[in-house]
Amino acid sequence: MKPTFYAMMSRMKYIPRWTLMHNVRSESLYEHTAEVAVLAHALAAIENSRFGGNVDEGKCVLLALYHDMSEILTGDLPTPVKYHDETLRDAYKQVEKEANERLLQKLPENLRDEYAPLLLAEDSVETKFVKAADKLSALIKCVEELKMGNREFVSARKSTEKALKAMDIAAVDCFIKEFLPAYEMTLDEQEAQG
Repeated sequence: MKPTFYAMMSRMKYIPRWTLMHNVRSESLYEHTAEVAVLAHALAAIENSRFGGNVDEGKCVLLALYHDMSEILTGDLPTPVKYHDETLRDAYKQVEKEANERLLQKLPENLRDEYAPLLLAEDSVETKFVKAADKLSALIKCVEELKMGNREFVSARKSTEKALKAMDIAAVDCFIKEFLPAYEMTLDEQEAQG
């Protein structure tokens, strides 16, 4: 039997996000994953350098790269469905866990221990930062869609901002205040900033 883990991971580029909403620009799970990895690193670096944190930046990046891998098998379940109620949320978490366990089996046995902590991550400060980066990626998507005139994302932006505020992470608040405004600028405006 040939190991298919990496080939399956590559299929994230075929999985669309935001499927219940009109998108001016579609986004794949692969794109989202890359952005979450960049944002998780940014949040950890901000927390460590500005707020005296002790967040493992490398671990954040690795966890972010694999945070949605279960969606290769489950697809991207829309947020209103996934979080409709506690029973559904818990059931979906179990489905995600089982999907990740199946994906682990696609690796040669001698590599599984390397990937198990990434696919079956337990709660830690780093997983908290990845969840924040995931939400921040959603907020950036809302900002970008709204910038292009897509009012479909007005409500999503408000609820995502509220969820990020509730996380009470200094680095997140800092990113939103200091770095998020640049996402509303044109390339020329960004370039002119220095």
